[in-house]
Amino acid sequence: MNIRLFKPSIGQEELDNIKQVFDREWLGLGPMVSQFEKEWNDYVGTKMSIGLNSATAALHLALMAYKFPKGKKVLVPAITFASTATAVLYNDLIPVFVDVEKDTASMDLEDLKRKYTDDCVAVIPVHNGGYPVPMDKLMEIAKELNLKVIEDCAHSAGGVYKGKKLGTWGDIGCFSFEEKKCMTTGDGGMICSNDIELIEPLKAQRWVGIDKDTWKRTQSADTENDAMHWHYEIALLGYKYNMNDIAAAIGLAQLHKLEQMNLKRRNIIKKYLNGIENLKTIKPIFPYDTEKGAYWFFGIRSEHRDELIIYLKNLGIATGVHFYPLPLQPLFAPYNNGCKVAEEIWKTFITLPSHIDLTDEELDFVIKAIQEFDAKK
Repeated sequence: MNIRLFKPSIGQEELDNIKQVFDREWLGLGPMVSQFEKEWNDYVGTKMSIGLNSATAALHLALMAYKFPKGKKVLVPAITFASTATAVLYNDLIPVFVDVEKDTASMDLEDLKRKYTDDCVAVIPVHNGGYPVPMDKLMEIAKELNLKVIEDCAHSAGGVYKGKKLGTWGDIGCFSFEEKKCMTTGDGGMICSNDIELIEPLKAQRWVGIDKDTWKRTQSADTENDAMHWHYEIALLGYKYNMNDIAAAIGLAQLHKLEQMNLKRRNIIKKYLNGIENLKTIKPIFPYDTEKGAYWFFGIRSEHRDELIIYLKNLGIATGVHFYPLPLQPLFAPYNNGCKVAEEIWKTFITLPSHIDLTDEELDFVIKAIQEFDAKK
């Protein structure tokens, strides 16, 4: 066996969409991006979406939209990917790390209230692995403390909490379509919001500050007297963060399959949970809900983590550890404010293969290997 930890699930639908892009001979920021933005709006139920080259860019621009004064503070969970906190630094703001709950590895809202000071201007809840932060409770706290809420939905495309799409609870939602995520564009991201006035300027900022993208300029050259169709203005500092039409073509095909792919992941997780239910030394990383939810991966906790990783590796089973506390990283060490639960529980985390092309034979092989390891303990 050689069982991959992650892989994208792509096929003819993506190729057919890419062929349209090739036939048009326009590969950059163009009509496919606009179509993807519209369909994403329709899917999540927001008024505006902006296609980007990554969720990192989305988080950077989301904070930039508010023009917070330099040195203000943003509350972020101690366990998340680096981009959640680097976006804070990009904006000359200060990350304040919030500890996580022991059972869910999700942002501890009580610790959030303890870590809050008058200098805090925003909070970035992260739906780690697709497990949702209790957004109803967080929004109440944010309203009370006058915090802007930027949802990091990098792991949770298609996720729902209490009947409402993740990414629409907060003021701004940020999504990742990186190769391994719930859906992919190869690399890519999306920012969305119901506050059009707030995020509309980000369309120029994703395109190096230009007020009209190249595709729209070419489309405006429709009269013989229009010699100025090429003209554009740069009125603000921007970045090269745009999505391109090849990525959007893949994304449109993936979006149409997202519900089906999330269902298949839930079924894989359900089989894992049944397989480890009675084990002595292994339990799931989250309290997964196999009837709903959009989980990026399946993870477990083991007090014998490193030994189990090596055991599975020797059987050809890839694993990972995706929850290393950011305050332990050298870049963020100056902001380490004490997140004891995060620093304790991450040492038990293991990510297992759970991509949707995982075969029944491969899944059974992984489960059997875990069971055999547990039996020896």
